Amino acid sequence: MHIVYGGAFNPPTVAHLETYHFVIERIKVDSFIFLPVSSAYTKSDLASNHHRLNMLHLLTKDLPKASVSDLEIQDTDFMGTYHSLSRLSETLQGDVAFLIGADNLAELHAWKMAESLLSEFVFIILNRQDDSVETLIEGDPFLRRHRHHLLVFQDFDVAVSSTVFRETMNPEMVPEAIWDYIKTHQLYRR
Repeated sequence: MHIVYGGAFNPPTVAHLETYHFVIERIKVDSFIFLPVSSAYTKSDLASNHHRLNMLHLLTKDLPKASVSDLEIQDTDFMGTYHSLSRLSETLQGDVAFLIGADNLAELHAWKMAESLLSEFVFIILNRQDDSVETLIEGDPFLRRHRHHLLVFQDFDVAVSSTVFRETMNPEMVPEAIWDYIKTHQLYRR
């Protein structure tokens, strides 16, 4: 299975690294693809595509089976996860799954082409911060309808986030090479 891990990675944190290790230990993985969203996606405080790609390359340089895709970075408009997974699956041999945190489940129905997305691709859901994932799925008709495409892991618990890092600038929340990069390029300064 090819795992696609999408996000802003603004910046990549130790949680992103732990996510990779967590999944690799539990699923037979052919490849693990970090897919950063482009700055065409309207998100506040987003470091440049260039810097986020460089930081992801630092994060993945010693991770077996890991790579960084600039697929969405190359897009001039945000086309959505469905289009990205469809394009990636054309070049990959085998099943493609998209990895998200449980905090994204409640809004999944509002994603672009959500029905096609969950009909055609498996979603790996990592529980974060004691979200009641099964309760949410059972209470949401859209998620319940696509339950067979949701692979839920309840035992992932890493409380680090890119948002908290940007608020605190705590160097323990990012790998050392990324901290050095952030300092060198004076990113996320207030």
